[in-house]
Amino acid sequence: MKPTLSLLGAVAFLPLALVAAKEIPKDPERAKRYDSGEVHDELMAAKQAVWDRQERLGVMNSLAGPYYPELHFAQCKDGKAVPFRDEPNNFYRCNNINLHHFLSHTDLGSEVGLGSSSWGWVAPDGREFAIIAQADGAAFAEITTAGKLRYLGRLPQTQGVEANRWREIRTYKNFIVIGSETVNHHIQIFDLRKLLDIDYRNGPVTFHPKDSLTSFYGNLPDGRAHNVLTNEATGFAYIVGARPRNSTCRSGLIFVDLKDPTNPTSPGCAANDGYVHDAQCLIYNGPHTKYVGKEICYGYNEDSLTIYDVTDKKWPEVISITSYEGASYTHQGWVLDPAWQTHLLLDDELDEREKRGPAADGKPVTYIWDISNLERPRQTGYYKAPRVSVDHNQYVWGNYTYQSNYGAGLSVLDVGSIVADPTGRGVKEVAWFDVYPEDDNEVGGGKAEFVGTWSSYAGFPSGFILINTIERGAWVVRIQKELP
Repeated sequence: MKPTLSLLGAVAFLPLALVAAKEIPKDPERAKRYDSGEVHDELMAAKQAVWDRQERLGVMNSLAGPYYPELHFAQCKDGKAVPFRDEPNNFYRCNNINLHHFLSHTDLGSEVGLGSSSWGWVAPDGREFAIIAQADGAAFAEITTAGKLRYLGRLPQTQGVEANRWREIRTYKNFIVIGSETVNHHIQIFDLRKLLDIDYRNGPVTFHPKDSLTSFYGNLPDGRAHNVLTNEATGFAYIVGARPRNSTCRSGLIFVDLKDPTNPTSPGCAANDGYVHDAQCLIYNGPHTKYVGKEICYGYNEDSLTIYDVTDKKWPEVISITSYEGASYTHQGWVLDPAWQTHLLLDDELDEREKRGPAADGKPVTYIWDISNLERPRQTGYYKAPRVSVDHNQYVWGNYTYQSNYGAGLSVLDVGSIVADPTGRGVKEVAWFDVYPEDDNEVGGGKAEFVGTWSSYAGFPSGFILINTIERGAWVVRIQKELP
C-alpha cells in the first residue's frame, strides 16, 4: 500500500492572497517561435539526429544490431546490479532498487524496436499488465508475482502508416487509448480484457489493428497526436499536440467522450493557448473554492504552465498562463496530491541542453509550483538531480515522484516535504536505477542526451515498476527497502 501525501490541515485555511505572487509572463519574442512550432520542430529534429546515429551504430534494434539478452533477478548491492555472475563488469548502477526482469523490444515482438511510452493496467481479478509502446505498435505483457514479464502479444499500429517512435498510451477503465505522431494514425481504443483469455503457453497473439479494436477515433486533422491522456472521473480522453497548429483546435486539448467506448465523440476543444504538449485533468478539490468541483486541466505548453477550466466542453476557459525562470521547453508535470491539488511538479526538456536558469550545469531540474490559487500559480523552488541528464516524464504515486531522466534512468524522489517546505530543500532521492550504462564514465555521471528511458509506471499494487527504454526494451524493477 503506497502512502499518501500528508498535507498540513492549516493549508486549507490560508487566504489566497498569501499564496499569490507576481506571474512571470511569456517572453513575447520567444513565444513567436513556440507558437509557430519552430522550437518543437527543432527539438524533434535533435532527438531524431541522436536516434539516427544510434541506428547507424546498430544499437536501436536487436534484429539489426547487438542482441540485448534477457536479464533475470539481480540484487542492488554496493551500487551495482550484476545480472551475470561471470561478468562482474557488466552491471547497472543503482541504489535501493533491485532488477527483476528485462526483455528486449525484439523479445517483446517488435520488428523495429524503438520504445517510447508505457503504462500499466490492473485487471478486475488483480492481475497486473504492462503496456509497452514501440515504433510499430504496443506490446502486452503480464507481470507475474515474481516480477517476470510474460509476453502475451501486441496490437500493431494503424494499418497503412509508417512506424513512428512517438507513441503514447493511457488507460481508461479496462481500455487502452493509443495515439501516435504518425500521419493518418489517429486514435486506437482497445479492450484490455482480451488479454485475460490468452494462454501464453500457446504463444503470443497479434491482434488486428482495426478488427480487434473496440473503436477508432479518426477525426484528427491529419491523424497525428503528440500525446493522449484520460480522466476516468469524467469519462473523457484528451488528445494534445494534434497538428497542424493552424487547425481549428490549434493543437490544443481535444475532448473525446469515452463514456461509451464503442462510440467516441468529441464535443469540442480548448484552443485558447495553442499547442499543448502534455496535460493532467482532474476534478478540483483544492483551496481555491471558486473552482471546487470543476474539471481542471494543467497544461504543459512549451513555454508555460497553462491552467484550464474544461467543465463546459463547448466553452472551456483559460484560468492562467504562467512562465518561469529558465523556461525552455515546458514538457510535462504532475499534481502532488490529486485529491487536494495545492502543488505540482514540472519538468523542462530543453533547459539542461540550453543551459538556462537553474539547469545551467546540465543537471535536471524539477520545478515546484504552488497552485493553491489557480489564477496566480507561482514557482516556489526546485530540486536538482545529482547526475547530468535530461528529464522527460514523471508521475507521482503517494509521497514519491518516479522520474524518467533519459540516460540517467529511473529516479525516485521523496516529495512529502513540499507542502511544509515548497522550496524543495527537503526533497531527496531515495532510490535509483540506471538503464543506460554507456554514459557511466561521463563527467557529471551522464550526458544531456535523448537516450535511455522514456517513461515508467509505478502504479502496480505489487510494488513492481515498469520502465520502458528507447533502445533496449522493458524492465521490471522493485524498490529494495520499503519506503517510509
